[in-house]
Amino acid sequence: MLKINDLHARVEDKDILKGINLEVNAGEVHAIMGPNGSGKSTLASVIAGKEEFEVTQGSVVLDGEDLEDEAPEDRAHKGIFLSFQYPVEIPGVSVTNFMKTAINESRKARGLEEMPAKEMLKLIREKSEMLEIDRKFLSRSLNEGFSGGEKKRNEIFQMAMLEPRLAILDETDSGLDIDALRIVANGVNKLKSKDNAVVVITHYQRLLEYIVPDFVHVLHNGKIVKSGGKELALELEEKGYDWIKNEAVV
Repeated sequence: MLKINDLHARVEDKDILKGINLEVNAGEVHAIMGPNGSGKSTLASVIAGKEEFEVTQGSVVLDGEDLEDEAPEDRAHKGIFLSFQYPVEIPGVSVTNFMKTAINESRKARGLEEMPAKEMLKLIREKSEMLEIDRKFLSRSLNEGFSGGEKKRNEIFQMAMLEPRLAILDETDSGLDIDALRIVANGVNKLKSKDNAVVVITHYQRLLEYIVPDFVHVLHNGKIVKSGGKELALELEEKGYDWIKNEAVV
């Protein structure tokens, strides 16, 4: 589904990614771990098409289509979803209205008519109940005054509504207490299917106790230096990253 080949990228003339090779198939969960500054969030941003990052070499291919010339919104319409480390606040725009607009823009890009209001409300009700979201929450301005846990839960709600092919969760566990982490992780687990894939970017193994990965990849200095199963995350938790920095790419 997603194929990344020899990907190099820079920002402000600083090389960050230095030859990433990664393949993610439908139905899989991949965890990307690594120390600060290793390139984890840059990789997520490049896949999503954020324009401040310059791809200097290599390719990102989704379902056989090279995304090089695709704008971030077009990549989103093709099924790429990125949850942010620091979601932005949008005063005056309710969670519900934001989701209505996002879904209908996505449908428009695919040549479909807007979702009927009755169908939209039914979908909102189903997804909010699945994620244990209070109905009052949906009428609040997007992320305005939200706690860290509420912001992350809201992003998983967006993911549930949009049903992306590829969901990239960039440090979704950052700032979450155990209860919020459980609710967010349960939501992700409910949304997994044989037709989509999830890439989880995290520093810590604790999130992976709830969202169990099929594969774990360790990023260091812009390269994947080791890949393995879920046991690799436990080993990293025990030993830290120093022992792995000189490992060859697997």
